[in-house]
Amino acid sequence: HPDTASTYNNMARVFQSQGNYVKALEYYDKALVIRRKTLGENHPDTAATYHNMAVAFQSQGDYAK
Repeated sequence: HPDTASTYNNMARVFQSQGNYVKALEYYDKALVIRRKTLGENHPDTAATYHNMAVAFQSQGDYAK
């Protein structure tokens, strides 16, 4: 359900703000799976999750992902 994805995304943002990027990416991934399935690849919320994941990877210095 999209609300579940939003909750995972919000939890990921908390982990990211604490510097726990591994846990943040785990929860962003959970949100992404749900959003892709329920909203589709082109939905703004799906895009936002990709963006959030990119910021987490960048914060870790992982520019390849």
